[in-house]
Amino acid sequence: MEPMKRNTMLSDYELERYKRQLLLPDFGEIGQMKIRSAKVLVVGLGGLGSVVSLYLTAAGFGRIGLMDNDVVSLHNLQRQVLYREDEIGQSKLILSKKTLARLNKQVQFDTYNTFLNKENAAEIVSKYDIIIDCTDNYEARYTINDACVQTNKPFVYGSIENYTGQMAVLNYGKPCATYRTLFPNEKVLLNKHRAVKGVMGILPSVIASLQVNEAVKITADIGEVMKDTLFTIDLLTLQTHKFKIPTK
Repeated sequence: MEPMKRNTMLSDYELERYKRQLLLPDFGEIGQMKIRSAKVLVVGLGGLGSVVSLYLTAAGFGRIGLMDNDVVSLHNLQRQVLYREDEIGQSKLILSKKTLARLNKQVQFDTYNTFLNKENAAEIVSKYDIIIDCTDNYEARYTINDACVQTNKPFVYGSIENYTGQMAVLNYGKPCATYRTLFPNEKVLLNKHRAVKGVMGILPSVIASLQVNEAVKITADIGEVMKDTLFTIDLLTLQTHKFKIPTK
């Protein structure tokens, strides 16, 4: 008698690697197949980007774009968990790809040794299914937003400061909220003095994990996506809030 053939869309390696994901209700092999086919762009490889890129890679997203043009500094290491002391002064982009490739050999990584700007944004953003904002300034977020609106891509926004963080899924579905409906006063924000503020070391991990969670839900079509809603958390009190964002 011939051995029974297993009817599966995933390899034995994938079935073992993602075993605990495959056991999730409403996820299974179909969900993992969707994750494997998805393309996600991570803009910024600092505190948020370190965690976002790690969990996207661990989850098995098939193609991940990594964008940054900075080097590792000593003060980064308190929260940017991709990097080590003996890597200070080295390119975050090169180090990130090297570390992430060791985590998951199946993932394809695209690298962009630049910052997103009005000239390159739409072309780069158009290549991906989901854009995750891991930047630390208003100008970059407006640029991401406008490129996502132009190319009709979901924009997973995240921001951290002191003990508080916030996250939202923007430009997803119709009608939808955008970064400009969340923060309509662009000139005021761009003219604000950019003082260096503190950041609780674990705060990026909290917000970045939520960003990846939304990317998984969008891709695998599970759960309730946090669209048009601003989620905030204060680590000192563990109070969370949700605020509806106007749509248009």
